Amino acid sequence: MTRTLWDSTVGKKTIMAVNGLVMLGYLVAHMVGNLKIFFGPGEFDGYAHWLRTMGAPVLHHEWALWIVRVGLVAAVVLHGVSAYQLSRRDIKARPAKYVHKRPRASYATRTMRWGGVILALFIVWHILDLTTGTVHTSFEAGHPYQNVIDTFSTWYGNVIYIVAVLAMGLHVQHGFWSAAQTLGVGNATRDRILKTLANLLAAVLTVGFISVPVAVMTGVVS
Repeated sequence: MTRTLWDSTVGKKTIMAVNGLVMLGYLVAHMVGNLKIFFGPGEFDGYAHWLRTMGAPVLHHEWALWIVRVGLVAAVVLHGVSAYQLSRRDIKARPAKYVHKRPRASYATRTMRWGGVILALFIVWHILDLTTGTVHTSFEAGHPYQNVIDTFSTWYGNVIYIVAVLAMGLHVQHGFWSAAQTLGVGNATRDRILKTLANLLAAVLTVGFISVPVAVMTGVVS
């Protein structure tokens, strides 16, 4: 049964949709956590500390955080592999290019694949920058507030982050709609609501995430 689900086109779309929604839930929670930076270093650093102690005393230090991390990695891999394989199947199904090229799909639809690549590369950069500190020259373990300030005090840190967030917004806008259709949620009555919700989610996430580097650049957060 599992093998059949993975091998079929419908199964891959379902796996891609479900894991996309898992990642969307994480993005919403992550954005809310990021916005705590507007309440000062005590609030933000306290939140970062809580992430490492959540689940205590049942779970040991950082166990819950690692469970979340492993789950997210699995979701990203399943989502990405499914998307790649579906893309290859689509190309094989119509190897010849269309004679008449008409941009019938939205900009978000046409850039989904490149957006996914941009986001995958950004995830690696983001981890190396603010989790491990590998590419962060002034990284201080246990001081997440200051690490964020330092990152967004550089032009390249802002450019990388903002470009990735814009790609994420387009990805969410089209991805949420596609997931709803794949899972059979959409119909003639609910389509308008789902499209509005997709646009709203994309807008809120984009503004929410970008507000942090903008606040650092403008001195609102320092």
